[in-house]
Amino acid sequence: MMTTDTATPDATPPDAPTDIAANLAAVRHAIAEAAGKAGRDPAEVTLVAVGKVQPIEKLEAALAAGQRVFGENRVQEAKAKFPAQRERYPDIELHLIGPLQTNKVKEAVALFDVIETVDRPKLAKALAEEMTKQGRRISCYVEVNTGAEPQKAGIPPEEVEAFLETCRTEYGLPIAGLMCIPPADEEPALHFALLADLAKRHGLPVISMGMSGDYETAVRFGATHVRVGTAIFGVRQPKE
Repeated sequence: MMTTDTATPDATPPDAPTDIAANLAAVRHAIAEAAGKAGRDPAEVTLVAVGKVQPIEKLEAALAAGQRVFGENRVQEAKAKFPAQRERYPDIELHLIGPLQTNKVKEAVALFDVIETVDRPKLAKALAEEMTKQGRRISCYVEVNTGAEPQKAGIPPEEVEAFLETCRTEYGLPIAGLMCIPPADEEPALHFALLADLAKRHGLPVISMGMSGDYETAVRFGATHVRVGTAIFGVRQPKE
């Protein structure tokens, strides 16, 4: 069965390496089943393991279990975790899936392989300039605010075309795809369908959508990347 964000009373927190491995296997199996039901090849779907506020021991357990693609919300947290791990596992692929301030762009470009949260012209410009300085081209996704939520970052769906044009022609930013986080109180399928349609309309091959509670639905609607944290690592422990 799929592990979701809602823990059952009998659930054992995945603290041991074997639990992380088992959870990874369960999530991969669920992805494969969802892809099969949609007539898709499971190999088309990349599992991004989200290690936000998780101890290094859990990250190491996931690496030992063969996971290589990870997502982090904050530049500083990723900087503390991943450089040492990359010495042991040089094939790690690291995604920034949280908001990025322009004063962190230099560090982000040096550390991450993918920036999933490009959400404003100022950031797009800063990323393009920093990539040129560092001689490093990394993939970028445009974050789309599919629910038009005022408290959330992201480009409104009706402005995606103009923003993509700005990123591509004015800044030369390498945009590979789109990303979204649906409203918590709405049916995610509607938002997944919208994002998939936007990506198809603009010739973008990457669609990053779906988290622990809805990644199977996202796969059925065409997700190429799903961002799963709790179902792999357990409930996050709040910082003291």
